[in-house]
Amino acid sequence: MGAPRVSAPSARPAWYALETGGWRDYVTLLHLPYTAWHLSYVVIGGCLAPIVAWGRLGAAVLAFGLAVGIGAHALDELNGRPLRTGISGSILVALAVVSVGGACAIGVGGALAYEPWLVLLVPVGLFLVLAYNLELLGGRFHSDVWFGLAWGGFPVVCGYAAVAGDLTVAALLAAAFAVLLSLAQRALSNHVRFVRRRVVAVEGALELRDGGREHIDGNRLIAAEERGLRLLAAASVLLAAAMIAFRI
Repeated sequence: MGAPRVSAPSARPAWYALETGGWRDYVTLLHLPYTAWHLSYVVIGGCLAPIVAWGRLGAAVLAFGLAVGIGAHALDELNGRPLRTGISGSILVALAVVSVGGACAIGVGGALAYEPWLVLLVPVGLFLVLAYNLELLGGRFHSDVWFGLAWGGFPVVCGYAAVAGDLTVAALLAAAFAVLLSLAQRALSNHVRFVRRRVVAVEGALELRDGGREHIDGNRLIAAEERGLRLLAAASVLLAAAMIAFRI
């Protein structure tokens, strides 16, 4: 029997990451598939409102696009460089400040123009972005549960509230759906991140009942999880698109 086959996992820190350098680092920073996934929760929440005010829904999507797509991901990269980009720390800070500040301004302006109580959601969102991505208080808020609440349930609640001006049981049930789906995302991505970002070599084989052997490599370790993540991201975006088409 030959020596065990040893292989290294993919060098990319995430399946959506481009080759490092220049503009590609900024595209990678946006986590485009995941950003679209979580923005779809805002759309789903807004489309559950009795009457869809498209302007307010668009403003809510824009605010979350700034806060999550740019701000949260810039802070995440600043805190440990998980995506290994070459973006300087000062630029990451500037991106976070401008984008999160813009999201807060949209939230406050929209609340004052529509329903003043909605302004209460702004500090909640600001806290979630900072506490989760900077792992404040020893990472107490950087957990699976907080991920589900911050990037799943909260966007649905804000999308519905921004459009309807209140909260209903339907909105809370949809938020619970988004929390559970986000927890499924986290369950899949935890293993993928571990292999891609921490494992340097893989060796071994699967012994089959028929006597055969299948060698294990780094890509095989994460193939099923990454396929699930791609499919869930696409399904969530399509669900949001279907709800928009239905309400139109």
